[in-house]
Amino acid sequence: QVQLVESGGGLVQTGGSLRLSCAASGRTFNSAVMAWFRQSPMKQREFVAAIRWLGGSKSYADAVRGRFTISRGNAKNTMYLQMNSLKPEDTAVYYCAASPGYAIVVTSTTAYNYWGQGTQVTVSS
Repeated sequence: QVQLVESGGGLVQTGGSLRLSCAASGRTFNSAVMAWFRQSPMKQREFVAAIRWLGGSKSYADAVRGRFTISRGNAKNTMYLQMNSLKPEDTAVYYCAASPGYAIVVTSTTAYNYWGQGTQVTVSS
């Protein structure tokens, strides 16, 4: 079984920064696409950013483009989300996701086989 573990969440003031990390462990697999999603109370889980391992192309949700940066780690199946200029509306549980296939719609939750347990990000006003 594959486990994804997120870390780096916390409480930050408006305008602050946080860096989330995601690491895969367990059965070895080659993730083709890794992504971040987030979910706040009473809302559906929404796409934040994704990165394709081959070539490194990145995708962002409009709400975070220019403020968040997704990147790959040096270790296989690790990635990061650098979040700058945080706003109260960024408050959510952030989830790491991974897919072994490239032919997916990266913004869709159903495209990903593996999910982390989530890490809470709270931005105070």
